[in-house]
Amino acid sequence: KEKILEEAVKNKVDIVGLSGLITPSLDEMVLVAEEMKREKMDLPLLIGGATTSKLHTAVKIAPVNETPVIHVLDASRSVTVVSNLLMNGKTDQFIREINQDYEKIRERYNDRSDKKEYLPIEEARENSSPVDWESTEITSPKQPGVHAIEDVTVGTLRDYIDWTPFFITWEMKGKYPAILEDDKYGEEATKLFNDANRLLDRIENEGLVQPKAVVGLFPANSVGDDVEVYADEDRSVVTARLCMLRQQASKRKGQPNKALSDFVAPKETGIADYIGGFAVTAGPEILKMAHEFEKNHDDYNAILSKAIGDRLAEAFAEYMHERVRKELWGYAPEENFSNEELIQEAYQGIRPAPGYPAQPDHTEKRTLFKLLDVENHTGITLTDSLAMNPPSSVSGLYFAHPDSQYFNVGKLDKDQIEDYAKRKGMSVEEMERWLAPNLAYK
Repeated sequence: KEKILEEAVKNKVDIVGLSGLITPSLDEMVLVAEEMKREKMDLPLLIGGATTSKLHTAVKIAPVNETPVIHVLDASRSVTVVSNLLMNGKTDQFIREINQDYEKIRERYNDRSDKKEYLPIEEARENSSPVDWESTEITSPKQPGVHAIEDVTVGTLRDYIDWTPFFITWEMKGKYPAILEDDKYGEEATKLFNDANRLLDRIENEGLVQPKAVVGLFPANSVGDDVEVYADEDRSVVTARLCMLRQQASKRKGQPNKALSDFVAPKETGIADYIGGFAVTAGPEILKMAHEFEKNHDDYNAILSKAIGDRLAEAFAEYMHERVRKELWGYAPEENFSNEELIQEAYQGIRPAPGYPAQPDHTEKRTLFKLLDVENHTGITLTDSLAMNPPSSVSGLYFAHPDSQYFNVGKLDKDQIEDYAKRKGMSVEEMERWLAPNLAYK
């Protein structure tokens, strides 16, 4: 935040804009807003990026700053917002309308928050997912341990690309391949798709990137809301503890309060279960390629190459999960799904990632990266805010149980945050900072 404000003062800027890539950046935005107020900086603050929302901007950021704070849904709309902020005669009315809108949002949010009920964490644990472990067939991994993968080509990954998010990146709403025939977006989507595939052809034919991955499959059992990872089948040495969060919102009768640990056999059952982890990257070459385009003032292909890099990383995650299910873990050796079926997650098992709804705590990446020795095997590193570098990278866990599913942990009450911080050996204040968007209390 100090660098942002220093640049703003030095360059005499009119507006400060912040873009959030991952959830920890949401709290950093609040800190920037507070610092701007402390420094008496009379500048509008624009908020945008994948993790942001008008709700978060209205509830968390706007109240701490006395200057206009405005959420911008996508980059294309920033021109209109900036024009309204800087044009004489329009500015006051525009800001007044924004403030009135955000005040209504805060009122609705507070009304909902007051009505929402949360269970004590122990009561939520008593309502965990009802897994029948006695009738569950556990498959031990065919190839346990850590495996570095460097033999996967871009040609292989192209067959696993989910193109729908690619078009969303360009603000084109619709599913692939139907979007290519869409009345509104079809012509432009087809041009974009062809350009992307021409660049992919070049990347593949010239060998411009080297995708890398590391996967690990380990003996494991759940202990409370955590999962113990063991050194070997003796299960006497714990090499890592994966800490999970549990839904605390009061549920309708028959609806469980889920945690990811529910899908790993409890230690007290005596059942030998397993868990996996992975990290994949399209490689640092993607950013180098984008920078070359930028140096030549070719912003279109710079953005296109980054978008392709993201698609390759997600495709690599899909490919490796299939390979794990069929070969390395081998619990579904006869599986044979089309790419469309893979996108629809028709297979058994899940691969949730730290920072996503089922486990919103990004600090779990540190445990995962240490367990898999990710940096040495793939070159992927973690930033201070625990984003992955290169950005076109994906990491997460493998769960094999047929009942395992994705879900949203949602809001968390203070008793769970205190319990979770203790389990992780962190302070409550630090844990609150990392999980700020999930706190059910002020």
